[in-house]
Amino acid sequence: MEAFYRTHSYLVDHTNAPVRRDLMDEIDWNDRLIGIKGTRGVGKTTFLLQYAKEKFGVDRSCLFINMNNFYFSNNSIVDFAGEFVRRGGKVLLIDQVFKYSDWSQELRTCYDKYPELKIVFTGSSVMRLKEENLELRDIVKSYNLRGFSFREFLNLQTDMKFRAYSLDEILQNHEAIAKGILSKVQPLNYFQDYLHHGFYPFFLEKRNFSENLLKTMNMMIEVDILVLKQIELKYLSKIKKLFYLLAVNGPKAPNVSQLAIDIQTSRATVMNYIKYLADARLINMIYPVGEEFPKKPAKVMMHNSNLMYTIYPAIVDEQDVLDTFFLNTMYKDHKLYKGDKNSSFLVNNDMPFKISANTQRLKVNPEVTYAIHQMEIGKENQIPLWLFGFLY
Repeated sequence: MEAFYRTHSYLVDHTNAPVRRDLMDEIDWNDRLIGIKGTRGVGKTTFLLQYAKEKFGVDRSCLFINMNNFYFSNNSIVDFAGEFVRRGGKVLLIDQVFKYSDWSQELRTCYDKYPELKIVFTGSSVMRLKEENLELRDIVKSYNLRGFSFREFLNLQTDMKFRAYSLDEILQNHEAIAKGILSKVQPLNYFQDYLHHGFYPFFLEKRNFSENLLKTMNMMIEVDILVLKQIELKYLSKIKKLFYLLAVNGPKAPNVSQLAIDIQTSRATVMNYIKYLADARLINMIYPVGEEFPKKPAKVMMHNSNLMYTIYPAIVDEQDVLDTFFLNTMYKDHKLYKGDKNSSFLVNNDMPFKISANTQRLKVNPEVTYAIHQMEIGKENQIPLWLFGFLY
């Protein structure tokens, strides 16, 4: 146990979160079992350590453990938690909980057996905490940690502390909001950098970003999909090929029959693989209003623009990048559907949005809201695209 305390102390001392994530204040920390999901690379480990540092400092009533530790190949979470509680432990932070085979059953046992203990754990975005783990359905509170928003990226690059705005605030007050931000920084000077490498916090590391992201993308498929969905290793190459084909084909409706031929499997399996890739936050599926999986999506897009620049050969169409940014930033709190001939997306079933690279040849429709690139300050129903990066 002392070895775990020493590791915890070292990690907390050396944690330097560059941006304080808003999720820290959105979570109800009074709950006894809290799950924090997120795609690989968005900073879940750092988030746990930041919580420990901010709330507990050197207090030994809080302990961080990682299920990568070989100790847990021969020792149970329940027994470890019991020893921790006997030593005065109050809050157990468990990173990568899915690495432990019977994690959900053990967390349920801990919940029932140690009522004075709070457990906060991290897991993959592929996990369905309540749908697939019935023993946790009535006790776990689940949250999602996302990659950096453009606002968080801008704050980091400029040492500013701009706050987030709701969609209603942006729609009603976008001119005043934009003027306030522009009085301090020029957001468009940073926007392309964000589109290229700003979503994943590891861009701050002194390593090649694209190589790091490629490694992360492979881990999403090899671990988050294969391990959690219990898919045999021999099918790995098929899933990777499918992802590559979807990426290089660009945002459009997938030809499921052709994809089935290309990766030598059935149409049903192709659709399941597409769903797994979406769960892993590698792609997004866009449907017409009223439709959903398992129907074929109207469009498959990359989950965020950073991924688009990492696929080789890089076929990066500006309009596709802008559409992907809008979808990704809206994804946290809003539902997007396929737009009609006059719009790119239908937001929340009732708001048509058109994403435009500029105002040239733009025929403004009063029924549509326009998110426009290369615009600093908007007017009426024309809003700078970058400002939607302040939604979280």
